Amino acid sequence: MTYFLTSRHNTPGISDLNPANDFAAELRRTVKRPCKALIVCSSPDDTEKTELYSGMMVGNFRDGGLEFSEVRILDRRNQDRAGELVRWADFIVLMGGHVPTQNRFFNEIGLRELLTGFDGVILGISAGSMNSAKVVYAQPELEGEAVDPAYQRFLPGLGLTRVMILPHYQELKDDLLDGMRLFEEIAFLDSFGRRFYVFPDGTYLDLHDGREEIRGEAWVIEDGAMRKISENGDVTVL
Repeated sequence: MTYFLTSRHNTPGISDLNPANDFAAELRRTVKRPCKALIVCSSPDDTEKTELYSGMMVGNFRDGGLEFSEVRILDRRNQDRAGELVRWADFIVLMGGHVPTQNRFFNEIGLRELLTGFDGVILGISAGSMNSAKVVYAQPELEGEAVDPAYQRFLPGLGLTRVMILPHYQELKDDLLDGMRLFEEIAFLDSFGRRFYVFPDGTYLDLHDGREEIRGEAWVIEDGAMRKISENGDVTVL
């Protein structure tokens, strides 16, 4: 298995793959041509939204040089065929969206077990990257989640990696949620005894030939503090 776990696959406003840190080049080099692509949703019951964003992504991929023999979507409509679809695919895309909603769907269909032995390429985007971890940090995102004592911040994930990713840092670093700073007053407090890897768009986690690397600019949040570990252009072996 090879995977690319990203914040975002494209540059906002540009219909192409993000060239930063060789992401576009590495994806073109790695994904079979033409490929059979399976797009796994984040909101299994919102078929209209899933189809809209899937179509946009496939357009980005094609503009970036990928070729498809067929593209299928996995959501509520065909979840009973999840195993068949995973076996059929050689390129699997885990969509972005609301982390807990996607996490529930992944667990309902047993995606972690279905991916055992998968020999193709997986691309995680935002929530899809977050849910790829063994233990997922579901950073509060929606109004009310940060102050809800019943909200579960740590969830069982796909187990592709031990790295807990927090994406879109350049967009979210100054955000407030429920009157609290998203990072300093929420993520920092949740990081005691844990380590979160913070990615801006353009940075990604890459596994190939059994070696896991962070490509690009990244920070670590651990035990209530944040430190920068790499710059754009860097390759950090984990």
